[in-house]
Amino acid sequence: MVTDPIADMLARIRNSLVARHDHTDMPASKTRVALAQVLKNEGYIGNFEVRSEGTHKNVRIHLAYTPAREPVIMGLQRVSRPGLRVYAAKREIPRVYGGLGVAILSTPEGVMTGQEARRRGVGGEVLCYVW
Repeated sequence: MVTDPIADMLARIRNSLVARHDHTDMPASKTRVALAQVLKNEGYIGNFEVRSEGTHKNVRIHLAYTPAREPVIMGLQRVSRPGLRVYAAKREIPRVYGGLGVAILSTPEGVMTGQEARRRGVGGEVLCYVW
């Protein structure tokens, strides 16, 4: 059993990028699918799909690379974790690398980027930073 599924997801993506894999698979959950959707919308991954294999579902994330085969994602950092939750009010949402990266938040309105949360005027739990 994985105690922190979001950290597990980020580690799988990070390891696949280092190994230059085209895709990575992981068990599906609502949070992982929502996080993958945000990464796709921001252009950090190529695509993702939820695959049903028997009685369980997996998420397959297709990783994005530049024409020179360099990964689009330069870094992933887990912020809030089970032992220390990190929350941000709508006026305290962090900026990552001066706006070059994105903070991903879990808000009452769903999982979204920090910029989207600022625009909607909501705060929430800071899940991770991506740049």
